[in-house]
Amino acid sequence: MKLVKGGRGIFEIRQNGQVLYSKASTGHFPTADELAGLNVT
Repeated sequence: MKLVKGGRGIFEIRQNGQVLYSKASTGHFPTADELAGLNVT
C-alpha cells in the first residue's frame, strides 16, 4: 500500500485501482469502524 497525494480535498482509499472508500461519496472522513470494515490486503 502506498500514500498518493491528491488534490482538491479528495480523499480516497484504493486498492488495485478499485475505490474502497471515497470522502466525496460519503461527505466525511472514514470512522474507525468504516476503516476496519474495508477489505484491504
